[in-house]
Amino acid sequence: MLYDAVIFDLDGTLTDSQPGIFACAQYALKKMNWPVPDDRTLRRFLGPPLAESFARYCGMDEETAVRATALYRERYIPIGWKENQVFPRIRALLHALKEKGVYLAVATGKPEHTSIEILKYFDLFQYFDAVAGPTPGDLHADKGQLISRVLPKGKKAVMVGDTAGDIKGAQDMGIDSIAVLYGYGENEEVLAAGPTHFVDTTEALCALLCPDMPKKKGYFVTLEGVDGCGKTTQADAIQALLTQFGYTVHRTREPGGCPIAEEIRKIVLAKEDGGMCAETEALLFAAARAQHVRQVILPAVKEGKIVLCDRFVDSSIVYQGGARGLSREWIKEINKVALEEGVPDVTLYLRMDHSAALARRLAVSAPDRIEQMGDKFLARTEEAYEALYQENPQRFLPINAAQEKDQVTEEAFQALLKRLQEGGVL
Repeated sequence: MLYDAVIFDLDGTLTDSQPGIFACAQYALKKMNWPVPDDRTLRRFLGPPLAESFARYCGMDEETAVRATALYRERYIPIGWKENQVFPRIRALLHALKEKGVYLAVATGKPEHTSIEILKYFDLFQYFDAVAGPTPGDLHADKGQLISRVLPKGKKAVMVGDTAGDIKGAQDMGIDSIAVLYGYGENEEVLAAGPTHFVDTTEALCALLCPDMPKKKGYFVTLEGVDGCGKTTQADAIQALLTQFGYTVHRTREPGGCPIAEEIRKIVLAKEDGGMCAETEALLFAAARAQHVRQVILPAVKEGKIVLCDRFVDSSIVYQGGARGLSREWIKEINKVALEEGVPDVTLYLRMDHSAALARRLAVSAPDRIEQMGDKFLARTEEAYEALYQENPQRFLPINAAQEKDQVTEEAFQALLKRLQEGGVL
């Protein structure tokens, strides 16, 4: 280990806050009828204190810059701070460093209270021993002074940041620095400041600070539930949140997920089935799944990605087994590839009454062939899902899908996040 104390900048180093900062700066300038600069100029807002940026890059005097800052925060406080994303591998790096007893801190030009809220929201605050940022009333914050507030005694420390100001602040305090070139600073300017080290990716940062850091661990997540329970909607929302929290996600679905399986999907979900028997339907689903597992799911998990799949083998057990009356043992036999090689780590089970779910589904689109099977068929699918849940209480995470969409997302994501943490997926 090169260092036993690491101090990080926040914006552009730990998180990608560009979307929220751009939107809030534009909001403030438009409210003031002030010219909005181009994106390259707005990128310079990422890091320094706001009032300083409004003055330097928009030509404001101090009084006007204070007013612009207040308008910026008018949008930032309720919305903008969540328009953020943890850079990939940062969570795993912080965890690995903390496990080794390294002192961790943040020194940022973003207001201290807001910085702490962001770190808490993205579940990163737990890793830090100290956080320093401008306090209320501070219009300007010298990076060296911020570093001094969190710099521990008796440890070899390094400052990690993406701007020349971060590098200069480290030099002022007599410590080493690492310039991260994936951030917001102008690379030529940052390198000209003379950092001790520089890296251009988060992977390279991990290799420098923690050479023996564990490889990324993959995870297989499925979403199940009766037709109309909101699986696709929730998969969209959960994928977005996982990405925001710094996870690498591969989104897929069944039947489908790869070219061969997508062709099979057209057959099994077509409204005119040509008299397809239940056994043929089950075999087609199993064939598509075998290709999907081998070609997509297993490679993605091996690469350390979270695979998020809309339906999987549970759907065959429910629809072809429980609802169509085929032997469950036979269904499992023809799906041996999935059950032996690609069993999900966790299944988000969106629980909902089948009638209410179908009514919701039909309100937005026409039914496919399976949804046209009638109430008794759909009632059997609900019963079969409940039976599977009782048989697999550790794998199934039950989620109340009858709630409002955002409430379902919050419940599902928090349950999944807890399971990921318990499984060491970072």
